[in-house]
Amino acid sequence: MYRHLIAIARRGAIAALSCAGALATGLALGAPGRAAVLTVQMKGDLGPVEPQGLSLAERNKMLAVPMLVELGWSSRQWKCLDRLWMRESGWNHRAHNRWSGAYGIPQALPGGKMRSAGTDWRRSAATQIKWGLGYIGKRYGSPCAAWGHSRAAGWY
Repeated sequence: MYRHLIAIARRGAIAALSCAGALATGLALGAPGRAAVLTVQMKGDLGPVEPQGLSLAERNKMLAVPMLVELGWSSRQWKCLDRLWMRESGWNHRAHNRWSGAYGIPQALPGGKMRSAGTDWRRSAATQIKWGLGYIGKRYGSPCAAWGHSRAAGWY
């Protein structure tokens, strides 16, 4: 599903991604770059409600797709990012490594580094994703390069 959303976003814009995501999954995303809230809008419904049946990881992945597209990264890069962050944190923005102190989706060490992306870094998946993508871009150039390093070294 994410490959199709990325392709649609490349053809149109981030707004197209939101529309395609809503059509494909019944979700509507908040504005990219914000701590977006996923909601479900049903026909005849009186208003948005929390999505049913989506895991925390799935909701956090939906936040990441528009940010990945904004950086110009492909569906191949998405696969690498997904594998990397699934291995690191299971896409859980509250993940904490009690031995190292690494925190969040990207497992920043120390977690406070993510403050540069927003003061809500402890509780906002969007802020953590924004920081993590910036870190990957600066340090490795791409998610696939970061994934390759992680596989070889056991960390990134």
